[in-house]
Amino acid sequence: MRLGGPGSRNVEDRRGIRLSRGGGIGIGGIVLALIAIYFGQDPSAVLNAVQGDGAVQEEQGTYQESAAEAGDREFISRVLADTETTWGEIFTAAGRTYQEPTLVLFSGEVKSACGFAQAAVGPFYCPADRKVYIDLSFYDELRTRFGAPGDFAQAYVVAHEIGHHVQTLLGISERTMAARQGANETQANALSVRQELQADCFAGIWAHNAQSSRQVLEDGDIEEGLNAASAIGDDRLQQQSRGYVAPESFTHGSSAQRVRWFKTGLEKGSLQECDTFAARSL
Repeated sequence: MRLGGPGSRNVEDRRGIRLSRGGGIGIGGIVLALIAIYFGQDPSAVLNAVQGDGAVQEEQGTYQESAAEAGDREFISRVLADTETTWGEIFTAAGRTYQEPTLVLFSGEVKSACGFAQAAVGPFYCPADRKVYIDLSFYDELRTRFGAPGDFAQAYVVAHEIGHHVQTLLGISERTMAARQGANETQANALSVRQELQADCFAGIWAHNAQSSRQVLEDGDIEEGLNAASAIGDDRLQQQSRGYVAPESFTHGSSAQRVRWFKTGLEKGSLQECDTFAARSL
């Protein structure tokens, strides 16, 4: 990708911060919160129920950044800046003001307004504080475990999480969460899939507008993005981890669905074309 200019000012580096917990929240509460994040739900409700008076101390340590991590950090900061430009223009054209999110870099574990998360949960967006959280070690996993190398694959991950921020600003996340509360598990999973696929489509909108306005894409970038979308489809991940696929338990969508909706945003560049909730077929 050809991303010029400075990176975003909205990057918060918490690497090196370690958390120590007092009484009040045990491992069960943390596990419940992580499960809530995974299923696209707001885990703050879980934590509010189990946290009690437990105190959490943040201890600032030192963090030795590798050269590879420095490159990743600088790159995703420029990606974030480009998403700010794109979504700022889209919101302005619609008579609205885009509120820029913060991207938090962490290492190992992190405390957010949605609770505690470990690196194993992967990148996530917390609607309660409107921040995206990324442990850069995920990009090593993306390259090695998931077989999705390339800078545009990294950019796709950031753009997907920013897609969740856009959903929050548009009120989509709140409506979806309300609908989940009255749904059974299968129905809630289906709503989660539609929300995640829309975030994929929004990531495609960013790429569409960035390319048409600033010509940021290079040969092979689109393939890298599509490969990343395919690599983290629920069916592929379940097959790798379980040896079988259970579509009723999908929460993010199949590889084919994720590729389809990312391509829809990329080709159409339109919010209206990304209405996964109204789509008869995903």
